[in-house]
Order: sequence, then structure tokens, then C-alpha cells
Amino acid sequence: MKSMQSFKVKSLVSLMFCLFVSIPGCWAGPMEESVTAKEWNKGVVGWNLGNQLECVQWPWVNESMQIGLGEDHMKAETGWENPMITKKVIKAVKDAGFNAIRIPIRWQCHITNAKAMTVDSEWMARVKEVIDWCLEEDLKVIINVHHEKWLEGRPEYKYQDENNQKLALLWMNIASVFASYDYRLAFAGTNEVHLQDNWGEPTAENLTVQNEYNQTFISVVRSTGGNNAKRHLICQTYVCNPQFGLNGGFFIPEDTEENGKKYMSVEFHYYNPWDYCGECKYYYWGEVGKKYSTEVSPSDEATMTAFFNQCMNAWSRKGLGIVIGEWGVSNHYKSSKEAEIHENAQYYCKFFVSEAKKRGFSTFVWDNNKHGVGAENFGIFNRNKSMKVEMPWILDGIMEGKNL
Repeated sequence: MKSMQSFKVKSLVSLMFCLFVSIPGCWAGPMEESVTAKEWNKGVVGWNLGNQLECVQWPWVNESMQIGLGEDHMKAETGWENPMITKKVIKAVKDAGFNAIRIPIRWQCHITNAKAMTVDSEWMARVKEVIDWCLEEDLKVIINVHHEKWLEGRPEYKYQDENNQKLALLWMNIASVFASYDYRLAFAGTNEVHLQDNWGEPTAENLTVQNEYNQTFISVVRSTGGNNAKRHLICQTYVCNPQFGLNGGFFIPEDTEENGKKYMSVEFHYYNPWDYCGECKYYYWGEVGKKYSTEVSPSDEATMTAFFNQCMNAWSRKGLGIVIGEWGVSNHYKSSKEAEIHENAQYYCKFFVSEAKKRGFSTFVWDNNKHGVGAENFGIFNRNKSMKVEMPWILDGIMEGKNL
């Protein structure tokens, strides 16, 4: 199976390469400075520009498999009730102490030709503008293909060839635009690939399709040349669940012989334990949390460090970098215990960031600009109120961990 997959991907890339080299003006000179994936990730404490460029506009359905220009497609940026991104947003993130931004992007509702997967020029210009603002602040940047439902929701053999062809074309079109950008810009191939409405254990079929997505992404981006030849490229475990990679389900893609594994990272997302971070079943976490309550999440500091060490053994020691593309702690508290619960959340963030950082993992906290109390309220900054910090305990914990 592995050799057949590799043959199909290489054949596809050869076709993409022939198409690409016939396009004038796409090649760029060599990158003035390249860094390995591990060097790129070192010391990176980043932030997610969530619920903005990965949105859809009305009347599209969020789970639509449709590919093509949506009605008023440029309004997608504000489709999930956020204001337009401005330079002020990016500067506020930098001033708060972050040194990188992950920009999730949905492309499927901005495609002008579904057969060629060409991206609308106005949308591409907007993406480029936001990236340029980040680079002006000397922030590292990750862009990806995010919420591509035709891709993410169908990891099945019957769609495998079609999806890989479209993914190859899409990444060829994206990568060619940014081929001259320097090493600070990294690409991530997919996002949380999973059968629609099924976040559970993948089958061998699901894993095989995800692994081929990763290989297609690596091969096609490298074939576009220029600074993409050694750009930091990031591949994902199935549904970005690390356990579905650590159990042997993640296959390291082949890069060029010269590159080896030096310029690739594996990405997973870490809202763990979910009963504390996202679901908000528990108000306290860790050994420190036990001083406040006997009702503490069963997962603790030892659980986290053992997991991080497992990731190092599985991936870091094989030459790969590690990107924790999303993580966070939702705002939740009892009014009578607000101060101590927030203190405990601050401690979680400090511990998480410091432990990841000391192992060379980059981290990108999820910020969806959702504010309130309860599940999945991950908004640190309020983009509707001039980037007011709504969860200072989260920000303080992150920066404490960064500075350790």
C-alpha cells in the first residue's frame, strides 16, 4: 500500500510540476536564510487568529462540501460575527508578547475554477495583506487549509484520488504566490481531517487517506521551488488528535533527499484534558488545584509531561519538529470562587507553555473571540473592543511560561 500511494503521489506531482513550470514569473530566488523545523519552532509562543479567515458567508452552510465562489464571498471574514482584521489586531498580539500567529484559512468558498482550484485574486490579496502585517511586526506565521469540508470530511478511499488532485492544485496555487517569502512563513497542509460528525477512532482507511494528504502537500509545495524548497512544512495527525498519531497511525512523509526530515513538523491540537479545558466539567486542574478542591480533573502535570515525552520519542528524535497548533482553556468559574479558579487556569497555562517550550515545541493558543462563561469561550482579546484583554489570567500564564 505504501509504495502504491507513493507512486500515485509522485505521478500527480510530476503533472503539477509540468503545469507549474509553464507559468511565467512564478519562480523566486533561493531563500536568503533557511531554518530547520526545530529551529523555527524553538521559543515560539503563538496565537491563533481564529474565526476569521476560515469562516463562510451567508447563505453557505458551514459543513458544505461545495467548492466555488460564494455569494458576497469577501464578506466571509466577518461571517462569524467578528470585525475585519486590522493592523491594530496584529500589533496588539505582538505587544502582548506573542512572537507568532497561526492564520486558519478556508479557501473553498473563494475558488473561481473548481477543476483548477484557482483562488480568487481579491481573496488572495486579502490573505497576503494580513500575512504582510504579521511579517511587518516580525512575527512568524503559519497558514493552512482549514475547514475545507470536501477534503476534511471525506477521508475515504472512494474520494482519495479526487481529493489529492484538488489538494495538489490548491497548494500549487497557494505556494506559488508565496514562493519568494522568507523562512518566517510556514505552511500547514490540512487541519482536523475526520469523517463528518465523527471525531472518534479512525479506521486504517481514514489514516491512509490522511497520510497521503500529507505526502501530496509536501511533494507539491517542494515542486514549486523558490524558497518553498526548504520552507518549514507542517503535517497533521488524523483529526489533529495526537493519540491517533502516536499509536502508529502517522506516517512521516518523504521530503527531498537533501532535506531529509529537517524541514518538516508534525502538528496536533491539545485541549487536554477536555473535561477541564473545553467541556468545563471541572474547575480545577493539577496538583495545585487540589489545594482548592477535591473535585479536580484526573489528568494532571504528570499526565502532560509524560505525553510530551512520548511525542519527543515518537517524532522529535526522528528529526521532526512539533507544532501544537491549537490549545486553550475556556473561561469558566463559580462566582464565589472566581479568583482561585482563574489563578488555577493561569497556572495551567504557565505549566503547559513552559513544558512545551523546554522541549522545543511551538504552541499556538486558540482565540475565537468568544467571551462569556462556559464551554469553548476561548477569547483572550476582544476584537470588537479594540483588542481589550478579557482573560488576563490566561495571557499572564502564557507569558510566565514563555519567560521561564
